[in-house]
Amino acid sequence: KKGIVATDGWEKSGGISAVELAKKLGAFGLETIIYTDISRDGTLSGVNVTETAHLARASGIKVIASGGVKSISDIEELKKRECDGIIGVIVGKSIYEGTLSLTEAIAASR
Repeated sequence: KKGIVATDGWEKSGGISAVELAKKLGAFGLETIIYTDISRDGTLSGVNVTETAHLARASGIKVIASGGVKSISDIEELKKRECDGIIGVIVGKSIYEGTLSLTEAIAASR
C-alpha cells in the first residue's frame, strides 16, 4: 500500500518498501517478481505503469505487473516500458469481465 509491502492478505504492513524488498531479494539471486498494486487490484481502473516501471528500474529486478488491468491499452503501455524491466502482466479480471480478450492480450505482448 502506497509503496509499502503488505502481508497477511494485504491487511498488515510489511514495514519495508517494495523497492527495498526487491533489492534485498535480488541480492539473494531472485530475478523476477510479481508486483500487485493492491489499491487497483480487481478494480479495472488501469494498471499503475509509472510505479511498476519505477520498481523495475530502481531494484534491477524484472517485474510482472498486476492490479487494475482493464484493456489492451494497459498492455500496450506496459510493453512500451519493457526496457525498464517490465516483462509481463496478469490480466485475470479483465478477461473474466470481457474488457480484454486473451487473443488481443497475447498479440499486444509480442
